[in-house]
Amino acid sequence: MKTSLLTLASCLAILTTQIMATDDNSPELDPTQPVEDLAACALPSHAATTALEAFQKSDEEWQKTLSPDQFRVMRKHGTEPAFRNAYWNNKDTGLYLCAACEAPLFASGEKFDSGTGWPSFWDSIVPENVGQTVDTSYGMTRTEVHCKRCGGHLGHLFPDGPKPTSQRYCINSTSIEFVQKDEIEARDLSQFADHAR
Repeated sequence: MKTSLLTLASCLAILTTQIMATDDNSPELDPTQPVEDLAACALPSHAATTALEAFQKSDEEWQKTLSPDQFRVMRKHGTEPAFRNAYWNNKDTGLYLCAACEAPLFASGEKFDSGTGWPSFWDSIVPENVGQTVDTSYGMTRTEVHCKRCGGHLGHLFPDGPKPTSQRYCINSTSIEFVQKDEIEARDLSQFADHAR
């Protein structure tokens, strides 16, 4: 509980800066320098990820299929502003897929309100689809999470979530696509329907 409150306090401490900044005018942070005044959940990642061979593409190829924000976050390990993203407060029932390759990742049944301003999940519906990499940028050690199929950066994993896992997958909305419950069968995702609750 103490870790959760500290993480939340750190995240809230930087919200004013996050909300006031615009993506185009924000200064580029140096990942080699420690940043003590910023919270771990608000910093971009500089961890290296890999993709399955079928999904290995050049930056030019990814730019043709991803929006500019998706490319910045998923391929360049960026982040999006807290409370100013599509799914942080989404209460609809359904599934969350990788925005780049449609791999099933998360569901509404495992989503919870972390108070951080990013979509948060206490587990993945297909753990083997979510890879983890140690991220030591900005003078701290974090666990970066990415889609194992395409290597797209999703966000970070923290040990301050609710039971039963005590984990918090802090995910960028731009890295995921939401599929409403009534569209699950048409998208051939029926095996995950029980998680859409």
